[in-house]
Amino acid sequence: MKTNITLKTINKLAIPALIAGIAEPLLSITDTAIIGNIHQNATESLAAVGIVGAFISMLIWVFGQIRSAISSIISQYVGANKLDEVKSLPAQAIAIVVLGSLFVVAISYPFAKQIFQFYNASGSVLEYCGRYFKIRIFGFPFSLFVFAVFGIFRGLQNTYYPMIIAIIGALLNVVLDLVLVYGVKDYIPAMHIEGAAYASVIAQIVMAIIALVLLIKKTPISLKITFTIHPEIPRLLGMMGNLFVRTIALNTALYFATSYATGYGKEYIAAYTIGINIWLLGAFMVDGYSSAGNILSGKFLGAKDYNSLVALSNKLIKYGLFVGVIIGLVGAVFYNFIGQIFTKDPAVLKQFYTVFWIVLITQPISAITFIFDGMFKGMGEMKYLRNLLILSTGFIFIPTLLVFDYYDLKLTAIWIAFTLWMIARGLPLIIKFRNKFLPLIQNN
Repeated sequence: MKTNITLKTINKLAIPALIAGIAEPLLSITDTAIIGNIHQNATESLAAVGIVGAFISMLIWVFGQIRSAISSIISQYVGANKLDEVKSLPAQAIAIVVLGSLFVVAISYPFAKQIFQFYNASGSVLEYCGRYFKIRIFGFPFSLFVFAVFGIFRGLQNTYYPMIIAIIGALLNVVLDLVLVYGVKDYIPAMHIEGAAYASVIAQIVMAIIALVLLIKKTPISLKITFTIHPEIPRLLGMMGNLFVRTIALNTALYFATSYATGYGKEYIAAYTIGINIWLLGAFMVDGYSSAGNILSGKFLGAKDYNSLVALSNKLIKYGLFVGVIIGLVGAVFYNFIGQIFTKDPAVLKQFYTVFWIVLITQPISAITFIFDGMFKGMGEMKYLRNLLILSTGFIFIPTLLVFDYYDLKLTAIWIAFTLWMIARGLPLIIKFRNKFLPLIQNN
């Protein structure tokens, strides 16, 4: 069968998804850069933003898996030309995840101090963590709503509207950060770290409102909740459950990294915060092609078009490697300049530049891993993804970190562990995909 998988076809989905994907890390990077340059306790504030950011990212990634689950099911129905049968599913899915997010806010807010003590925060860093978290956590339900709507759009093969929503949210966050963190003389007092938190929450609320309007006006999906449980709800919850466990494993790795970096000292956690945000930005820049893989793989699987599915994987490997290498090269060219965007503290910069080269090397590796991760989500292979991440975290990341930490490599130990972890996550996906679908093509 002749396939129609061209660069134009992929980019039509990938480029808007790429732009939308970098909105979340841009929110964190904006906070990091602006907070790192305030005149009052910048290093302590930067450390707090990194620690709280790690925890909130964990929450968003755990519950935000609704996006992949919804996208997978809807795209498979689109491929099978049965969209009418799944129109009532999203409303029930959104209701489940938003109610869950409100429960999380209710139980985490009173225990902010204990949560961040668990991350090894203490003294002024712990105080700033509490101040930042107790504002920013209120944006969590709005973020999950936006994630769910993005999943609906992706399932409908539409990445344009998520891009528009994300651009508006990111730009608004930058403007509000500058205004609320630094203040406007004679009009708005400088709020420092609290201002960054308010900026993020306001941006998330605005994004949720725009997402709601576009979903109602531009799609056939209804948000009217029916009392009859949709037949796909059990499968959706099964996918979410597998992704939930998977994301717990993922965030176990992030917890160990953040906790160890915090334990090394405030300069180390500040440097780690800069590095992890740059790594995540690179990951989300590749997320456009991962999203295209997610969307199209579900559609091709639903249509049983295995030729197109394999052709898609071959092209995405090339595009992912290209983007990952370009990101690494840009980082290498501007190596000394990049760190100074985020902080002027010599102690923090010294630790950052010690490991930044490893962050850059991981970019092509991460690109391939994230692309196949997206394809497996699109095909509904959540159980395999769950098991793979549990094994790679338990048998690769944590032992690697412990061994190299024993030799006192500090941040270098963390980033070596991240690199080997990404290889352990990506290589088995490539092998399983090719072993499963190449024989199906030959049989056809």
